Amino acid sequence: MYRRILLAYDGSVEGRLALREGARLAQVCAAEVFLLAVVDISSGMSMGEATVPGLVLAQQEAFEEVLHEGVRRLTAMGFQPKAKLGLGDPAEEIAAVAREIGADLVVVGHRQQGPLARWWRGSVGTRLVNNLDCSLLVGRLEIGDDELMPQTPPAAS
Repeated sequence: MYRRILLAYDGSVEGRLALREGARLAQVCAAEVFLLAVVDISSGMSMGEATVPGLVLAQQEAFEEVLHEGVRRLTAMGFQPKAKLGLGDPAEEIAAVAREIGADLVVVGHRQQGPLARWWRGSVGTRLVNNLDCSLLVGRLEIGDDELMPQTPPAAS
């Protein structure tokens, strides 16, 4: 069904749920896994950089560690993920990478936003639905470790 799955990962609790659900789906489909973390370089971040020099670099370093954590988790599950760190608007970066790799499915987490944040930035999910050429899954299931261990064939009798 799915051959290439892009997991958008930010290290949050919601992101970890989505990573695990996407990984389980990739196991079932024997799909190739790509991992993407995006440093949000928004206008607010640019203003912050003017006030606190090095803010963007600090964010980039933090997200590199998030990306490495995601790779470690996926490797422990038996995957050999390809990973990428993106810079820019998360919805635009996710859609661009999905097109670049020919993703069949993009898996994201969901974090509740307040009305002001939704008004200011809009919904990443809505923007993804409008910009993706593939399916989108908002992962929210809790998947246990026993369901994510590398699959080993049963021993021959």
